[in-house]
Amino acid sequence: MYESYYGFTERPFQLTPNAQWFYASRLHKRALAYLQYGLSQGEGFIVITGDVGTGKTTIANQLLSQLNQDEIVAKQIVTAKLGPDDLIRMIASSFNLVVSEHNKASYLDAIHIFLKRLHSQHRRALLLVDEAQNLPLESIEELRMLSNFQINGKPLLQSFLLGQNELNPIIQAPNMEQFRQRIIASSNLVPLVEEETREYIEYRLRMAGLKAPLLSNDCYPLVQQFSRGIPRKINLLMDRILLLGYLENQKNLTAEHVNNVICEISDEIAHQKPLSAQQTDPVMAKDTATKLHDEQIQTKVQQLLDQSLEQKLRMLKELDELILQRQQGSVPPQTE
Repeated sequence: MYESYYGFTERPFQLTPNAQWFYASRLHKRALAYLQYGLSQGEGFIVITGDVGTGKTTIANQLLSQLNQDEIVAKQIVTAKLGPDDLIRMIASSFNLVVSEHNKASYLDAIHIFLKRLHSQHRRALLLVDEAQNLPLESIEELRMLSNFQINGKPLLQSFLLGQNELNPIIQAPNMEQFRQRIIASSNLVPLVEEETREYIEYRLRMAGLKAPLLSNDCYPLVQQFSRGIPRKINLLMDRILLLGYLENQKNLTAEHVNNVICEISDEIAHQKPLSAQQTDPVMAKDTATKLHDEQIQTKVQQLLDQSLEQKLRMLKELDELILQRQQGSVPPQTE
């Protein structure tokens, strides 16, 4: 809508990842370097984790755009909560393999034959597993088992795992030791700092064809505060800011424009933080308060009972000691 108004060749802040517009922050460079290193080794797992919207898929797309298709056959799958058997079927499907019988053994056999054929052609297979935090332990273990398809000690299939931070505790589980031993590098993506956010915005504006400055300096701290340095949120906010500038015929955008858009987005249902059930249901809130009060009373009563019980136990202990002393003759009996 606003591309011609600003002189853009295309929208600079689309939510869909664009491999040609890869902004390489320090951590993004490291993550991409790890993936490239893993490819050069031809074995082992690479694990890239990070919060939602920090650029994991963008890095994967960047890697795929750099591959030599004559040497590496790469496929990217986005996983749900797939069990081991379903994961094997998805992998076979991603490589367009056809089986005569739809059982796990047939799918594994088809994958093995395919990988051996690639090897005979001096090629190898790469699997990029996106949203890997959705996979149960058994499915991640199945990926490790696939890496056992080897010829002369060289794996025929290499897998890279991309996932949200929830993937880390899965991999750190006690029974994942064998998998961890095959991870040759891992990297965690964190949000951009303010300086990187500014560089990211200016980079994408230049890539879209902008020649003159567009945002005043006081805009960037506001963008950073709203987005928390997450590229996807930066894209969302900047796209709306550019739309506002177009609608109000403004090519020099200020902090006031940014604040107006932030207020608009914050008031929209899609971007409001979800309310808890207690906040949305006054009856539930009252019941919760009553329950809390009752629990406090029960706790106090229990404390009093415990104190009373402790006093009785002390008295019984003292009485036992007194009886024992009398039996031993250390305390003479009282006479009237």
